[in-house]
Amino acid sequence: MSTPNPSALDVLDQQRFSRFHARALITTGMGVFTDGYDLISISVVLPMVLHSFGVDRLTGTQSSLLVASALLASAAGAIVFGVISNAGRKRFYGIDVMLMAIAALAQAFCGSIGMLIAARTLLGFGIGADYVLSPMIMAEHSNAKDRGKALTVGFSLMWVLGAISAALLQIALEYFHVPPDLQWRITLGAGVIPAGAVILLRRRLPETPRYYAHIKGDGAALKAVVAQVAGADVAAQTQAEGSLSAGMREYFARYWRRFAMISLLWFVYDIVIYAGGLFGPSLLGKSVGLTPAEFQLVNSAIFSVCGSIVAVLLIDRWGRKPLQAWGFVLMGAMLGLYAYSYHPGSSAPLWGITLYGLFFFFNQAGPGSISGAGMLGVEMAATRVRGLVQGLSVAAGRLGAALGVFVFPRLFQDYGQSFAVAFLAGTALIGAALTLVGIPETRRVSLEKASGETVV
Repeated sequence: MSTPNPSALDVLDQQRFSRFHARALITTGMGVFTDGYDLISISVVLPMVLHSFGVDRLTGTQSSLLVASALLASAAGAIVFGVISNAGRKRFYGIDVMLMAIAALAQAFCGSIGMLIAARTLLGFGIGADYVLSPMIMAEHSNAKDRGKALTVGFSLMWVLGAISAALLQIALEYFHVPPDLQWRITLGAGVIPAGAVILLRRRLPETPRYYAHIKGDGAALKAVVAQVAGADVAAQTQAEGSLSAGMREYFARYWRRFAMISLLWFVYDIVIYAGGLFGPSLLGKSVGLTPAEFQLVNSAIFSVCGSIVAVLLIDRWGRKPLQAWGFVLMGAMLGLYAYSYHPGSSAPLWGITLYGLFFFFNQAGPGSISGAGMLGVEMAATRVRGLVQGLSVAAGRLGAALGVFVFPRLFQDYGQSFAVAFLAGTALIGAALTLVGIPETRRVSLEKASGETVV
């Protein structure tokens, strides 16, 4: 060590990735796995759900409400849990997945679209809470060198694996000729399994060191966390920081433009990815000759997983800003090519699958692992305002997602597939421009330096 009494947080930032970090990643990541499963499962069973309740059109108001209900509720859940997270990150960790477990199981017993919308509203509230708590806790426990990789694996990749699981289960049920009305109920209700499995693990995860240092000002508790990560001997030599004096008003006055940009980027990103991701399996999969579950599986298992691997390899080397900017540009390029070169009935289906798959690849290699993983909010906001900024940015993203799932099917119905997909391409290019002008680079620096907390 370079000093006889190093800072406790500096010691944690300099630790190598350890068993403690792996356990924290799995514990937080399993909630994100559940998020991915629950949000995508509706896309692979949407036609069956609507048919079961006598609705024939995928582009109607009821289908949009069914998809958007969880998204709108997650905005509310994100803000509520973002505000109360300053009373303790761990204190509320587990409540989010408990809400998701109850709501996921309730979906299996719904007797009308209205009841299903209500169940998915509760589900969305829990998902919104988890979108705030999981990346924030993951980041506050991570070391500086590997924080980007931890967030990419724990949020981005785990979300994709949840989506893959939803598609695989649906394909298996179809293979065994389970009746359609039972298929969608099992697929949606199975979200209770990963949610329930992680509740106990979350209660055992310690409170984050940043919360103890900068909000509660509990030096003894901070050293106890250092002992778990680096050992008791190291913890005994560290100097525990006290809480910082600046409050929310001071941080917002200094950094409000940055916080607004974080929210705007997530808003723009979610318009693109949720419109394309949730309705793609139902509306676009048909045009390339795949069922919704098959379409989702191809894009997630092949293209999205590969994109996540690229992000893991580059996020802490190349940096957040170039990955996100280039990701947005290439997402827009793939969607633009799809809109103007793929024509159902006359173009080769493999061409359409490849272009749409590359859209998902560049998403996961870029903004899906950064803005879409909540990385900007947790890295660029000081500890005292991190929960609120993350809550506001998640809410902005959910509103963008809800807008996308209402606007995209309407554009698809009124103006055709090419126009609807071209709209998403243009939105992705806006995201690239905003990234280049609106955010700083945060790779391999402490959360205190990335957020500006050390200079307030």
